[in-house]
Amino acid sequence: MKDKVIVITGASAGIGAALAELVGGKGARVALLARREPELRAVAARSGADALPIVADVTRRPDLERAIEATLSRFGQIDVLVNNAGRGISRPVAELTDADFDEMMLVNVKSALYAIQAVLPHFRARGRGHIINVSSMLGRLPVAPIRSAYAAAKHALNGLTANLRVELRASHPGIQVSSVHPGVVATEFGVLALHGGVDSRQLPTAQPVAAVAEVIAGVIAEPRADVYTFPGAREMVARYYAAEDMAVVEAQMVMTLPPRRS
Repeated sequence: MKDKVIVITGASAGIGAALAELVGGKGARVALLARREPELRAVAARSGADALPIVADVTRRPDLERAIEATLSRFGQIDVLVNNAGRGISRPVAELTDADFDEMMLVNVKSALYAIQAVLPHFRARGRGHIINVSSMLGRLPVAPIRSAYAAAKHALNGLTANLRVELRASHPGIQVSSVHPGVVATEFGVLALHGGVDSRQLPTAQPVAAVAEVIAGVIAEPRADVYTFPGAREMVARYYAAEDMAVVEAQMVMTLPPRRS
């Protein structure tokens, strides 16, 4: 981990902030991206002397290009890109608007695409690098229908990630591409969801954010293609996709969340 240059989006709070502090404490040099400058600078102050806070809106391609350029100018290289920025939604499929769906795709998928395309020329020139896309169990299992368009976006992100990995395998085998799938995490995710929502930090099954950061740090240290952050998750996913009738499994696993805020 020491001296690796790691770019982390969505770094002002939650998983991104916890990861920045963890890897920065292990000697990595981190570039931290988020919109909220005061919070971002506070995280940078806890993430090592070389931490570089970059105020950026990841839904804007020019902001991502500028951030990659700023990181290269400061550190001379990038070793790892962690696409962590994202936002949830509290609205079932039947109620989704065009604006809802577009917001979910922009924040959760296109932001990752912009960052990937900005850093790929550098990784290709070096012949190595690591792209980690933070997805979700909702990109694998339909356990929370209220998160409908968020789940759809994470399915799209998973497809993008897998196809990029296959694309690069022949031409640039030194570039690793990984997906990480957390479940419910004790962050602000729920209350910051589009149309409001329950506080994820109050849910009894919420995984501590530090535990998720440890898993991602482990993927940085030992790259793997597809990683889950809590025990038993992979088996749940395998059971679902191997089922003769997925509807039977769905009836057993759907999680009912409390009503969203109006």
